Parts: sequence; structure tokens; C-alpha cells
Amino acid sequence: MNHKGFIRKLNILTSLVLISVILSLTGFHSSAETDLEAAQAARKELPIQSNDTPNWPAGPEIGAEAAILMDANTKTILYSKNIHEELYPASTTKIMTCLLAVENAGLGDRVDFSYDAIHSVPADGSKIGMDAGEYLSLEECLYGIMVGSANEVANAVAEHVSGSIDGFIDLMNERAKSLGCTNTHFSNTNGLQASDHYTSAYDLALISCEFFSNELLCRVGNTPRYHFEPSAGQPDDFYLNNKHKLISGEMSYPGIIGGKTGYTDLARETLVTCAERGGMKLVCVVFMEESPYQFTDTITLFDYGFNNFKSVNVKSEETGYIPQDNAFFSSENDIFKSQSAVLEFSKSDYVILPVNSSLSDADSTVSYDSGGLSNMLATINYTFNGVPIGSGHIIVSQGITSSKADDSGQDIKTIYLNMKQIITYFAAGGFILIALIYISALIGTYSFGGSREDRKRLNRRKREARKRSGPRF
Repeated sequence: MNHKGFIRKLNILTSLVLISVILSLTGFHSSAETDLEAAQAARKELPIQSNDTPNWPAGPEIGAEAAILMDANTKTILYSKNIHEELYPASTTKIMTCLLAVENAGLGDRVDFSYDAIHSVPADGSKIGMDAGEYLSLEECLYGIMVGSANEVANAVAEHVSGSIDGFIDLMNERAKSLGCTNTHFSNTNGLQASDHYTSAYDLALISCEFFSNELLCRVGNTPRYHFEPSAGQPDDFYLNNKHKLISGEMSYPGIIGGKTGYTDLARETLVTCAERGGMKLVCVVFMEESPYQFTDTITLFDYGFNNFKSVNVKSEETGYIPQDNAFFSSENDIFKSQSAVLEFSKSDYVILPVNSSLSDADSTVSYDSGGLSNMLATINYTFNGVPIGSGHIIVSQGITSSKADDSGQDIKTIYLNMKQIITYFAAGGFILIALIYISALIGTYSFGGSREDRKRLNRRKREARKRSGPRF
């Protein structure tokens, strides 16, 4: 075992032994446990706000002070319990730290460790044992933060991105506001306990939705074990093990994308997890729970979400708002997609509904804010008994003209027509033409005036009859 790894494990074991001895001698341990169990039982009795929605699936009772289950794509809130209460996030703070890192720096960047980055972390804080003057790549730092929950690594990343920890904290608060967070204030990069460092389950869910929209961060956040090998930047060989039991595999759950644990004495256990199944990507945030119930609460909420809700594609099920004859140039087999404008719903628009409901059960309102997009005409916002469940966007889909070059290098444009509709229109026109010809023939056959020759013959017979009858007196 390398020197750093030995010292790190020795310190942890020594601390645990001392705490255990002190608690057993004072009798504090059993008393504290009783108090925590009583607090958890009281929290189970707290109201679940999402249960107040008519015809909404009833959510489960859990021992967390606050919890939320949110669909990452639509921001639909499936389960809500005290989601706007300001609480301590502990190390789940690091989700924001890593999000800003990938948004503002390159994976291959060299991140140097300053004296301040290391020594501003308390001795009992979570670390991976970096020394001043050492360095890692930014990508290695992400694993150090998400897998090892390394406080000094979060500080070093902050200095690299913003030049100082204070500057990075300002960036954290600005980014939180841009994501719609209204009950959040960060005062450090790592979640160490501070009275002015807080967020809400709802705000952290918004931040986490952004985090889990990034493929790299999903991969980092779903890593059960990471191997640090000796390098020019640091000399040690060691492994980090993720404490998130749904990621490490200690508790199995299908569809896990990633997550982050957190703990302080005041925050208690905090947990963020993301899982994907059945077209839904759900983010679960649990605040102020006791171990190991932060994990079982999360499993309970995921089961509730995946079993009671479904994802519905707006384009497939919406029958209003767009004229039915709008599709002259919109067939999938079109061959005339040149400059043809078609109104349609965006294919990627979804809403979240209870499993026994349909889109017709939802209410909708129209907004004509294009959001700066030139091809968007309107947004249809859907609610289910007052709960926002997602939106559909009516767009102007411009037809496509395909082209290829001939032997001389000149573009040959292929213009595509909707053959099904073109044939229909030609058939209708032909039927009308045949009908007109037939009607004209009928009129000629049954003409009451006779032909010109017949009229001449009749007049001649009348003159001859008058001559034979002689003059009249």
C-alpha cells in the first residue's frame, strides 16, 4: 500500500474507533440513535404536496424531510414533499461544481493544486490526499469529485476555472439563477457545512437535470470505482470507491444513470440519483434522511414514478391545433420537398401523464413566444389538473431539396412530389372532365329545337300547302 493510502485509511479507522469508544462510554450513542429515529418517524408524517392533485397517483410516505421526483426532459414534478424548503445539500453541491467545470474548461486541462485549495478543507473532510504543487487533468478531477467526493479537488477545479474559489462561488450562484433556482445560495465548492450554504430539493433537481443532460457527466457520475495511476502530476497508485449504493451495485436498480451522495451532521444524508426507463429520465433528490434509507427512499420513489406514469409523444397524440389538410408536402415518401412549408409538432416533444390517462385529459394553453427560433410558431403548454406536464412546439418544417453533381460537376437537383396526393388530384380532375363530356352529349341528344335541315324542310312544306289551297277571300 502506498504511503498516502495507508495514512488515509489509518486516519479514518482511528477516528471511527475513537468515536465508537467515546459514544459507548458516555451512553450517547443509544440516545442519539433514538432521537434520530424519532425525528425520522416524525418526518414520515409530513404532508406530500403532490398527493393534493386530483387523479394524481398517490405518492409513498418516506422519512426524508424533503424529496422530489422530476422528469429531466419536461421538468414535470411527479412527487413533491417540501421541495422549496431551504436545506443543507452537503456534498451533492459537487454536482454544480462538476457541471461548471465541463462548461468552462477542457477535459485535458492541467489543474494545479495550491496550498489554499488543500488546506482550506478541514482535516476530517473528504479528500483523496493531493499535495500542494501536484496536478491532475480536469477529467481526473471530475472522477475525484464525483467518485471520491474530494473536497480539495473541488477547490482546485474552482481556482482553475475562475482564478479563485470566491470567483467560482459567484459563478455557481449565477448559474443557479439562470437555471431557475430561487432558494439557493452557495458559499463553497464542495458542500462543507455553512449557514449560508443551502438549496432546495426543487433547485437541486433543476441543476441535476442539467448535469445529467451531459453524456460525459453521466459516465463520470455512474462510475462505481476509479483507478488513479501514478503520473507526472502525482506519484501515487490508488482506487476510489463510490459510496452511492445504487451505483456501486450494493443495491441493484435497473436504469441508473448516475448520482451523488452527501452528508454532514446537520444536513444528515442527502442523495441525488438519475435513472432512465420507458422513455422517462427521472431525477430523484432526497434531503435530510438517515442511512441507509436515503437509498431505499430513492428506490421507492423511482418505482412510484416508473410504475405510475408514462411518457407521451405530443406529435403522435395531439389531434388539434394543426389543420388536417396541412400535409400536402409532408408525406414521408415525399419527392417534392423543395421550399414546401409544413406545420407540425416537433418530434422530440413529450409530456408526462399518469398511466391511465391520455393527452385528451390534459388542459392546454397557447403561447406565441418563439424563444428566438425562426421556425417556431407557437408553444402548447399542457397541464394535468393544474400540474405542468410538458409542452409541444408547433414548427414550420421547410422542405428539403436534394441534389447531386453530374459528371461536369454541376448540381442536379431532384424535386420530390407527394405521389399519393398528386395521383388523387389527377384522378379527381379526370372524373370531372369525363362527367362534363357525358353531360354535353346528353344535352345534344335531347335537344328540342331540331336540326337546321329539319326546320328548312318544314318551312318548304308550309309554302307548298298555301299554294295548293289558292287565294282566300
